[in-house]
Amino acid sequence: MTNHHQPPLSKARYAGLSIAAALLTIVLKFGAYLLTDSVSLFSDAAESVVNLLAALMALWMLIVASRPPDEEHAFGHSKAEYFSSGIEGALIMLAAASIAYTASGRLFNPQPIQKIDIGLILAIVAALINGGVALILLRAGRRMHSIALQADAHHLLTDVWTTGGVVIGVLLVRFTGWLILDPLIAIAVAFNIIWAGWRLLRETGYGLLDSALPADEQALITKVLDTYRQQGLMFHALRTRRAGVRRFVSFHVLVPGHWSVHAGHDICEQIELAIAVELPDCNVITHLEPLEDPIAWDDQELDRVLPEQPA
Repeated sequence: MTNHHQPPLSKARYAGLSIAAALLTIVLKFGAYLLTDSVSLFSDAAESVVNLLAALMALWMLIVASRPPDEEHAFGHSKAEYFSSGIEGALIMLAAASIAYTASGRLFNPQPIQKIDIGLILAIVAALINGGVALILLRAGRRMHSIALQADAHHLLTDVWTTGGVVIGVLLVRFTGWLILDPLIAIAVAFNIIWAGWRLLRETGYGLLDSALPADEQALITKVLDTYRQQGLMFHALRTRRAGVRRFVSFHVLVPGHWSVHAGHDICEQIELAIAVELPDCNVITHLEPLEDPIAWDDQELDRVLPEQPA
């Protein structure tokens, strides 16, 4: 049984918002760089290009993930969202390498920064836009359990902190006259971006490896099962995983052996529905077994080894 939760706005519209914000901030940040010739502001602008590529990838993968199940993909296409976050992590790494390479040249040949006031105003406006869009995406991603939207939001928030650090650094250059601070800040930005990319890649790996549902969601399942345990039923072989927005839960339901097939089926339907209500977009699969049969208890281990079949 699957319970589908339809959000009021499609995920694709949120990805479109991210694309619009990326285009606008690219114009603002590259304008700030061209005015000031600051390599740290260039590093900030380069990250906005990555934001645009990531948002385009997120939009594409969200469209793919929304496709219904078919003959070749019986469990749907929801894992496509992990490709979005994984590619975004890789793009972040490439951007960081480009920033570090550009900044390293300025370490030995520092350049003066020009028109600082106007450049910083443009950078701050871009940061405010990214911050507002990031909060919108983060709330939407959590509400719709979308790793693609959450990854995009975290990337934008990283961009905001990056811009904040760059602004502070450029101000320090202005008031101290230490031109070498400009490339040093750019290199620090690169390392910060690498850390953000690593976190995205790690989260993508967890999703692709079918990690179990988080503890709070498993607690909701346990709460439902405990209600039925009070009625004399037992459960084992509980397995959970997430694929993008969709959750998958399976377990065995042990009922008294004298029950009819109809009665056992009805109780399984009730349990599946109760879990689906607690966890939207959840596919619940149950396996009915007689409580008194010892064989029913042989398959409760997750790593059960099947006996070899004779040749």
